[in-house]
Amino acid sequence: MQKPDFEKCGGMIPVIAQDVVDGEVLMLAYMNEEAYDETLKSGRAVYYSRSRNKLWRKGEESGNVQKVHSLFVDCDLDTLLIKVEQVGGAACHEGYKSCFFRQILPEGEMKIVAERVFDPKDVYKK
Repeated sequence: MQKPDFEKCGGMIPVIAQDVVDGEVLMLAYMNEEAYDETLKSGRAVYYSRSRNKLWRKGEESGNVQKVHSLFVDCDLDTLLIKVEQVGGAACHEGYKSCFFRQILPEGEMKIVAERVFDPKDVYKK
């Protein structure tokens, strides 16, 4: 069975998570082969956290899990697109639906263009 080419990218490949209903890009993360296999088996998005150096089961702390509806791989077998149902309404750890909540204006200034779904202080208690 053919799989994404994890070795081509040093063991991890980028993954774009997209809302299955409205097509909004929610986030970019990474998967190693173990995260990929668990995602296929569980039907929920599992990523590899480069900052924590371990598997990251999306929503394990916040409850905002991603139910996977379909997976796609690009022509080079080194990037994934997963279409997900975002449970809880927010993919971003800063409380927004999408991690792409800041727009860069022509002069370079950043502007927040989305509404927060939750307050991270209330969810993560850190």
